Amino acid sequence: MRVLLINPPRENEIIGNNPVIIEEERGHNPPLGLLYLAGHLEKHSEHQVAVIDSQVEELSYEALEARIRDAAPDVVGLTAMTMTLIDVLKTARTVKAVRPHARVVLGGPHVHLFPQETISFEDVDFLVMGEGEEAFKELLDFIDDPERLKDIKGLVFTENGRIVNTGLRPPIEDLDALAFPARHLVPYRRYSSLLAAGDCVTTVFTSRGCPFKCTFCDRPHLGKRFRARSAANVVDELAECVRMGIDEFLIYDDTFTVDRQRVIEICNDIERRGLDIRFDIRARVDTVNDEMLARLAAVGCTGIHYGVEAGTEKILKVLNKGLSIRQVEDVFRMTRHHGIPVLAYFMIGSPGETLEDIETTFRVARRLRPDYVHMTVLTPFPGTAIYRMGLESGVIERDVWREFAERPEPVFEPPHWGEHFTRAELNDLLTRGYKSFYLRPSYVAGRILALRSWGELRRKVRAGLKVVGMR
Repeated sequence: MRVLLINPPRENEIIGNNPVIIEEERGHNPPLGLLYLAGHLEKHSEHQVAVIDSQVEELSYEALEARIRDAAPDVVGLTAMTMTLIDVLKTARTVKAVRPHARVVLGGPHVHLFPQETISFEDVDFLVMGEGEEAFKELLDFIDDPERLKDIKGLVFTENGRIVNTGLRPPIEDLDALAFPARHLVPYRRYSSLLAAGDCVTTVFTSRGCPFKCTFCDRPHLGKRFRARSAANVVDELAECVRMGIDEFLIYDDTFTVDRQRVIEICNDIERRGLDIRFDIRARVDTVNDEMLARLAAVGCTGIHYGVEAGTEKILKVLNKGLSIRQVEDVFRMTRHHGIPVLAYFMIGSPGETLEDIETTFRVARRLRPDYVHMTVLTPFPGTAIYRMGLESGVIERDVWREFAERPEPVFEPPHWGEHFTRAELNDLLTRGYKSFYLRPSYVAGRILALRSWGELRRKVRAGLKVVGMR
């Protein structure tokens, strides 16, 4: 069976007016979810699999249509996130226009949240809920046998006009058993990052599931229980990438540093194998210590992304971060001591947040002296505690995400917490926050001195022009 996995074009993303730094990263990250599926099929099946990343290849829908026609797939798989749903469905329609008898399968967090709404679209044949590697392979094996499909957990489909939902599949326990992402199926040398020194970067997941309970975040398809790959398995993947010519990595775990001993073991194995690499990680300030930072710095960690989110204890409690500003200050100071650059995430527009609170957040962002900040307006996403709070309190008057899931339109505006500010006011404040951080003469001079390559200079000039051009 010919299987085609597609990362759709990004022409109708419903959230795109906030980030500056991450905007430069999003279209240049490999679609790891699809590549994990492809790797699993290559290792455990006889199905022929191909991958099209429309974003990194900058394909129009017309160009994508031609590629689909050439591939002649029997099954097409797409990852659906709520903010990309319009493009996912447009891609599904494109598939059906070219290959009317091809089956379209959607996975990802959106289908987990809205299975009934998603399977109701006429161009969608199957949904895979939760982690997809095993369920997708079994779906392909028995795709023409509805009775067998009913015994496979994690599937949604229709039979004689009736929706069949086989229930949630247990999380994959042994992540080491999964094949590595099939990076060779995409133009992997074209992936890059604003934060990287080189021009060839890849992303890596070393764990799944986040054990923390922040009210603004949810990973419904991966669960809350932290499951990690072994240190040896992680470093095996890094070594494979090095053999492919990739030596720079963005480790995209929600929190890479949950298990401190595992982090130390990964560092020790990188050193033992003599891998000359650079990598960034995401961490919480309450999961790192001096020993870990020293080991990370010694083996090539060139950046840590910390979620600070707010500059006041009041808002940190609302967000259920479980952190204090003092902890943040201490860890930022410790990280700088070890020479590791820092990216700090902040949000504005949280429940109960006033103008004074937001101004305090901007001051804290400057006082912490991170190398980069990434600021956004809080969006109450579906499935999160904050979204439920908004509906229950009436701050969000209707279940707008479910309405969008039923009838996705490009004019949709994501909800914000409208207690004290309009969306336009929050966007203006966001612009002020970015400029107050990035346009300081001392910051600009420091960034110029820290440049490591011409490619890095080129990417950062583009990002700097975006900051200057913000209204």
